[in-house]
Formats: sequence, C-alpha cells, structure tokens
Amino acid sequence: MEIISHIIDFILHMDEYLDLILQTVGAWTYAVLWLVIFIETGLVITPFLPGDSLLFAAGAFAARGHFQVVFLWLMLFLAAFLGDTVNYWIGHFIGPKVFQTNSRLIKKEYLERTKKFYDKHGGITIFLARFIPIIRTFAPFVAGVGQMRYGYFITYNIIGGGMWTAAFIFLGYFFGNLQFVKDHFSLIIIAMILIPGIPALIEAFKAARDSKKKKDTTVTQSASEQE
Repeated sequence: MEIISHIIDFILHMDEYLDLILQTVGAWTYAVLWLVIFIETGLVITPFLPGDSLLFAAGAFAARGHFQVVFLWLMLFLAAFLGDTVNYWIGHFIGPKVFQTNSRLIKKEYLERTKKFYDKHGGITIFLARFIPIIRTFAPFVAGVGQMRYGYFITYNIIGGGMWTAAFIFLGYFFGNLQFVKDHFSLIIIAMILIPGIPALIEAFKAARDSKKKKDTTVTQSASEQE
C-alpha cells in the first residue's frame, strides 16, 4: 500500500517532482522523461506510470524555459511511438500465453476490458486508447495478441502518439503556468485522468450489466426446465 501511495503522490504532484529532477540531473531530465513515456507505453506491466501528468508538467516547464518545447514534443512522440511498437510485438509473440495464465504482474481483467474495447472500436482503439490511462498501456499489447496487421496498427500508432503527446505538452505549455492551474494542479491532473476514462467506465458498466442479464436469463431458463 505504501508503494501505491507514493505512486499516487508522484502523479498528483508531478510539478514538484519534475522540479526536483531538473535540479538533480539538469539536461538529463530529457532522458528521464523519454524513459518514463517509453516504459509506460511499452511494457504491459507498468500501466501505473504517469503519462498525462508528466506530459502536462513537462509542457509547463518548457514555458518557463527549462525545455525547448518542439524538441520535447518530438522526443516524447518518438518514445510513445516506439513504446507502442515494442508493446505490440510483445503481445504478438507472448500474448496468447498470458491470456491463458493468471499472472501476478499482469491483471487479466485489464486485458479482458481492453479486448472488449478493442473488439467494439477496432483499429481506432489504438488512437482512442492513447487518452485513457491503463487502456493506453494494454491496447497495443492486445492488438499484437489479436494479430492486427502491423501496417494498419502503425498508422494509428503514429497519429495517436503524435496527438496525445502534442495535446498534453502544449496544454501544459500554454496553460500550465496560469496561477489557477498552479494552485489546483492536483485537481487538474485528476480531471485529466478521469474525463478521458469516462467512455471506458461506461463500457465496463454496460459489460457488467449485460453479463448480469445473461446470467439471470440463464438461471431463469434453467429453473423453468427443472419445473
């Protein structure tokens, strides 16, 4: 529980931690940011890493002169693109085995939830998932498991990765240093996480409701047959 608490604190106070990282490693902060975005999108076991908040905070710090904003965007876009690509090929080669086992590192319900989202929306899931925490990490993995044609996948990967990184970096760049945003940074981050996740929550609610209806129908039919 202590680790989870630290992760939540890190995400909600990303501005303070990013300032500390800058003071500690200076220009190497570019590499730190690149690595976090790459790992968050590239490894299915790390969906908890901050993506949206990190991009937003980095954009705000770019406006203060700590980063060159266009270079920052291009670099983190590359990290997001390569991360999804690696995740896709991991899913392509080892994914089917993961679906058949209960791994402690990979929550099977996240995989199933992402698969349902993917089955409904098709290839555009790779684009949409960029803006939804957790699903963002699992979508390319599931695309690999489902043997999505790589040429098809890479199109959504490029568009989604470019728009996701640009959206949050430039939101931070233009609005991150407003006094209201500084004073309510944690609330802004919570909103960024929750609002894009609403469609996924709706889908999860519908799936749970449909599953319950199907179960109730099965029970009713079984009882009728016994009579």
